[in-house]
Amino acid sequence: RYDTVTAYLTVDGHQVNNRDPWLYKTTDYGRTWRLIVNGIPRSPLSYAHVVREDPVRRGLLYAGTENALYVSFNDGESWQPLQTNLPHAPVYWMVIQEHFNDLVVGTYGRGFWILDDLSPLQQLTPDVQAKAAHLFKPRAAYRFRNITAPAAPSDDPVAGRNPPYGATINYWLKAVPSGSVSVTIADAEGRAVRTIDGPKKAGINRVVWDLRNEPTREARLRTPPLHAPDVRPGPDGWRAAPGLGRLSVLMPPGTYTVKLKVGDQELTQPLEVRKDPNSGGSEEEIRTQVTVLADLQNDMNQAVDMINRAEVVRSQIQNLRAVLPAAPAEVRSAADSLEQQVAALEENLHQLRVTGRGQDNIRWPVKLAAQLAYLAGGIASSDFAPTTQQNEVQQQLKQQLRALAARLDQLVAQDLARFNEMLRQKNLGAVVVTDR
Repeated sequence: RYDTVTAYLTVDGHQVNNRDPWLYKTTDYGRTWRLIVNGIPRSPLSYAHVVREDPVRRGLLYAGTENALYVSFNDGESWQPLQTNLPHAPVYWMVIQEHFNDLVVGTYGRGFWILDDLSPLQQLTPDVQAKAAHLFKPRAAYRFRNITAPAAPSDDPVAGRNPPYGATINYWLKAVPSGSVSVTIADAEGRAVRTIDGPKKAGINRVVWDLRNEPTREARLRTPPLHAPDVRPGPDGWRAAPGLGRLSVLMPPGTYTVKLKVGDQELTQPLEVRKDPNSGGSEEEIRTQVTVLADLQNDMNQAVDMINRAEVVRSQIQNLRAVLPAAPAEVRSAADSLEQQVAALEENLHQLRVTGRGQDNIRWPVKLAAQLAYLAGGIASSDFAPTTQQNEVQQQLKQQLRALAARLDQLVAQDLARFNEMLRQKNLGAVVVTDR
């Protein structure tokens, strides 16, 4: 590839019972050959099958033996294992898929294994290894859309596993840092889109950004469902709201910035996110869609915060009942009335009868928060802009959300304030309002 006088050769002698690794290199059109096997141990399974040149970095070689995969950064002068999670299987053949920069290894029978994204190996120079931290330039990421998968049994023992979806981000750490390591993705305007906690082992580390922004906040239910008092919160004092997931938006094609933070050091690299070449939507339509979805995310967060505020208030009122039997009747009556008001408002945001067991999520109508999530899912299912009807439904849901927010603010400012004053007069403390 890089020099017409150079060639590499593997010889397999195990059928005449010589199982040594035989890898040779010539630099004079084959007139003379030199053995290049330093670092490959001799064993009954060390005979070589294949050697390949890297298509990007000169002198970067890959070799396969009967039981291992090896890499050389110095044109075969020395080798080291490149096993990662590859079992010690025969490496019979190798192809480098140059568009995606992946190393494809043929193993035993029909088996094959792929090392995704060779860029950190191609960029791992002695200068990089001398640094305390280094962020490798990431390869371009494709914003692929899902397609209908072929029918296959879920327990197929020969099925492979696809690589993680999104952009692979690789960085080098010379030693394990004492502090945390984080990777932040920023858009073209410099706004942080996602922050990921990164591994911090010595050597090459990898995280994958799934091309989505930060998900919406989580609804935390602190009270049992209506008519199901046996469903209790978890060990942290809350349980996830059944049927109400967290919404994150698939970011549009464009140029982003990857920021690696290791202690006080910050490193950056550009990242290109490309549109799915099979998608029928335009980039303008995708940007329109993302704008609407971001607005729905804000509405989802507002709805979740309201649910959490209502749950915090209701759980405190329910806990107060343990000390209220000795309280005057007016206090007990006020507590019951306030909880009923808060529950009636919360029920417009989230279905309070759902337990998460069986099929009870289809027995009761979904409420506003789940309707927002359903609308977002429909809009996000393609690369096209929202329809007129979807825009109209969004505005209707937004109006309902504003009305409920106003009612909750009024309930907290007036009814809850009066109830807290009553509690203080009776030396019974107060109900604290938070949205977490």
